[in-house]
Amino acid sequence: ALYAVKVRAEAMQRASEAVPSGMLSVLGRRETNYQLACLEARKHCESLGIKDPVCTISNYLFPDGRVIAGHIQALQFLQENARKYYFVRTKMLPVSGAFHTRLMEPAVEPLAEVLKSMEIQKPLLCVYSNVDGKKYMHSKHIKKLLVKQVVSPVLWEQTMHSVYERKQGTEFPYTYEVGPGNQLGAILRKCNLKAWKQYKHVDDLEDED
Repeated sequence: ALYAVKVRAEAMQRASEAVPSGMLSVLGRRETNYQLACLEARKHCESLGIKDPVCTISNYLFPDGRVIAGHIQALQFLQENARKYYFVRTKMLPVSGAFHTRLMEPAVEPLAEVLKSMEIQKPLLCVYSNVDGKKYMHSKHIKKLLVKQVVSPVLWEQTMHSVYERKQGTEFPYTYEVGPGNQLGAILRKCNLKAWKQYKHVDDLEDED
């Protein structure tokens, strides 16, 4: 599994070096039209002579929380026109490429090849794919979605809805975020406040007691 991660990471790094690209964290409002913003950013890139530009949502984090990825020129255009698109806040992420977009297509084949040589069994517990927000079903399904995930947007918000879907009146499970940082808990609070009330952060440096 770690070898597959290594192959994936190196292939994605090579893909990111081929085109100046990046990722932009965006906090929007109800009026925000992300699709229109990305379309106009792509048109701006075309006006600069960039062929077949990329600018698309790569992460659905929580309501009004998105990450947009693509050509650097497109992301700069969005930052400069943030008010027009009703962006409350924008921030360039410290990454080297437009992950989870078609700019990562060169990384698909290397990952697919290494997965062919691996034996993957059906999970004993429910494991969700952030490609479609649904549970993995079997080995072939897992391999297919792991490859697709490289070039597909991360549906984190939708996955949270699937994980915490309950009949009315049913208690939510306890949720633990283990390790440094509590970003996932902050996102859960925005996606499902009732589920978040059963959330606890466990720091990696806490004493055993």
